[in-house]
Amino acid sequence: MIRVALVDDQTLVRLGLRRLLELAPDIQVIAEAADGQAAVAMVQDTQPDLLLLDVRMPHLDGPGVLEALNALGCLPPTVILTTFNDDAALLHCLRAGARGSLLKDVSYEELIASVRHVAQGGSLNGPLVPQHLLERLRHPVASLSPEDEVKLTERELDILRLMSGGYSNKELADALSLKEGTVKNHVSNILLKLEARDRTRAVLRALELGLL
Repeated sequence: MIRVALVDDQTLVRLGLRRLLELAPDIQVIAEAADGQAAVAMVQDTQPDLLLLDVRMPHLDGPGVLEALNALGCLPPTVILTTFNDDAALLHCLRAGARGSLLKDVSYEELIASVRHVAQGGSLNGPLVPQHLLERLRHPVASLSPEDEVKLTERELDILRLMSGGYSNKELADALSLKEGTVKNHVSNILLKLEARDRTRAVLRALELGLL
């Protein structure tokens, strides 16, 4: 059973999401919160398998909740909920550890599939960072000192480019005619070199460094 916590300041949105999620036999909504401060306490108390988190809320916004939970060491896999394109807030959330975002008018099928996928350790299907944000972020850092320069091999760069498209290790292996174990080793090396804890942060770091 996937234990989900909902955070949104709109009661009708929470009610609608709860009813949709609980139509799935393997998903249970265990807690709800209407503002960011309550969300932090709720996650600490309930330790959900997945957090569905609104971006704009009273007292503490989505990025603030992510940062607070990170600081406490209890951030669960998190999907951001939004009703509009807010580039700055979305990037802030991704950098703070969110696994991706969904519009609140997402279809039932996509909602359930996304919850299952992220709860199992994945990021959302499709690009880890939306295309219009990739275009805005693709600029080299003005100057890097030699000790700050990150050097990736050509194979690592190939894998990193596919990672930015949200490909799984199996899909990477198939695309590059490699064994899945080899891809896992390359991904581990990329995370190590970019000092990133997960694939999303590795892509964001690569964009900041002008590697993508």
